[in-house]
Amino acid sequence: MTDGLPARSLNSDALRTFLAVADAGSFTGGADRIFRTQSATSLQIKQLETLLGRPVFERHGRGVRLSPAGEQLEKVARQVVGDLDRAMRAFAGAETTGRLRVGLPDEIRHGQLSRVIADFTAAHPGTEIVVQCAMSSRFSSALENGELDLAVYDAETAPPDAEILMQETTHWAASRRNTAWRREPVPVALFDRDCWWRNEALEHLARLRRPYRIVYSSESSEGVIAALDAGIAVGMLSRGSIHDGLTILGAEDGFPEPLPNTTLVLRRAPALKDDPAADAMSDALRSAFRR
Repeated sequence: MTDGLPARSLNSDALRTFLAVADAGSFTGGADRIFRTQSATSLQIKQLETLLGRPVFERHGRGVRLSPAGEQLEKVARQVVGDLDRAMRAFAGAETTGRLRVGLPDEIRHGQLSRVIADFTAAHPGTEIVVQCAMSSRFSSALENGELDLAVYDAETAPPDAEILMQETTHWAASRRNTAWRREPVPVALFDRDCWWRNEALEHLARLRRPYRIVYSSESSEGVIAALDAGIAVGMLSRGSIHDGLTILGAEDGFPEPLPNTTLVLRRAPALKDDPAADAMSDALRSAFRR
C-alpha cells in the first residue's frame, strides 16, 4: 500500500483488451480488433484475471462469454474507456456533431436498443441518432441510396462489404395450443411481399407439395408471431423468435426438409468509410447483438 492506494491497479490498455474480447466473443476476434496476436491478447487477459483473482471469461464452444466477474468488470471498463476517449477527443478538438441514421430490425429487443443508445451516446454525446426500426429487407437499398448510414438486417447471404453479427437456424412453427399444421390446406402466416423469407417459405411448401392457404401477411416478425399465437396459422421464424408458447414443426408434422439459416449482418453506407461516429455505433451494435 502507498498513500492508502493498492500497489496494483487496473490500466486502460488491459480494459480495452478485455472489451475487445468481450465484444468479439473470442480471443481471436478480440486480438484482430486491437491489432495484436492471439497469444499477446490471451496473456494480457490472464494477467488481468490474476490481478482480479478470478476469471473474467468462461469458454463455450469455440468462443467465450463473460463470467459473473466479467459482467461486473464490463460496466466499469466501458465507463472508464469511454471517459478516456471523450477526454482525448476534447483535447484534440475531435468531438463529432451531426446526425447518424441507423436502421435496426423491428424485432430488436428493448434492452438491446437501450444498450446501443447508451454506449453510443457515451462516446459521441454531440451526435443525434435517427433510428429507424422497420422491416429490414428494405435496409440494403436504403444504404445504397444514401437514406441510411448504418444498418443491421437479416440477409439470406451476407454481402461482401457486410460484417456477420450472428447466424440462426430457421424453422416452421405454430402455437402449442392447437394443430393448425394438420389442416388441409395448411394455413400460413407470411412476411410481406418484398421479404426473402416469404419467397423461401412458399418455395419450401412447393418442394414439399404441401397445399397451403395464405391467411395472414405482416411486415414484422411480431405480426407473424401474433398470428401463430392466435392459432390461425403456421409460419417460418428464426430460432431466437420462437418463444415457449410456440412449437417447432418437423418431419413428423409434415415439414421434413431443412430450411436455410438466416444471417444477421452489420453494414454501413458505401460512402461512409472512415467516420468516428459510425465506428462507435458499429461497436455498440456488435456488443448489443452478440450478447
